[in-house]
This record gives sequence, structure tokens and C-alpha cells, in this order.
Amino acid sequence: MEHTAGYRIVDFDEVAGVVCPCGMAHRAFADVPEFPATVHRTVVTGDAKPHYHRTLTETYYILQCESGARMQLDDQLVPVRPGTCVMIPPGVVHRAVGRMTVLIFVLPKFDPADEVLV
Repeated sequence: MEHTAGYRIVDFDEVAGVVCPCGMAHRAFADVPEFPATVHRTVVTGDAKPHYHRTLTETYYILQCESGARMQLDDQLVPVRPGTCVMIPPGVVHRAVGRMTVLIFVLPKFDPADEVLV
């Protein structure tokens, strides 16, 4: 991550990946105290594991996905395509269904202890 004159630049290809219930996440800005969120580029290679967060709100922006990709939101399966944006408040059970690459904005900053598998 480059840091110059108060702004930050992240190249997600240079951020180490972390295995998560969705697949492989590359998480940015966790170390920036003045930024209230984290931003993740997550690659879902198959069906993700259903989970929810106690306090975190996640916003998924679908960058790319296979035909027929969906998001499970509680008991509903919602079709998604590139350009779809889904805001997921705390307590909503969710998962990605199908292969996709997603940009996820997490508020407040991501905390793995807040992630509950169902």
C-alpha cells in the first residue's frame, strides 16, 4: 500500500489473500485509523458458506460473475450480475452462490470475531 500526502493507494494484486467463508479475500485499509471501513476484493470460486455479522454492515459490489450467479439473503436467492450492489445489514444471513469477484465495503472495519457461520 502506498501512502503519500494523506491518501492511500492499494493494488489488490499485492495484498495477501485470506481464506474466508466466501473464498479468498484481499483486505485493505485495516491499518488506516482515519478510515472507518475496510475494503475487500473477494473471489468466490464456488458456493460460499452461509454466515452473518453481529455488528458489521457489508456492501457487495459485483465486479464479475458467471451467468446464473446469485446472493442468498436470509431465505431469498437474488440474481446478480456485474454492476449489482447489495447492502447487507447486521443479522442478515448471506452468501454468494456461483463464481464471482466482489468488492466488499465493510463498516465498521472488518473483525473476524464478528463473523458467525450458520
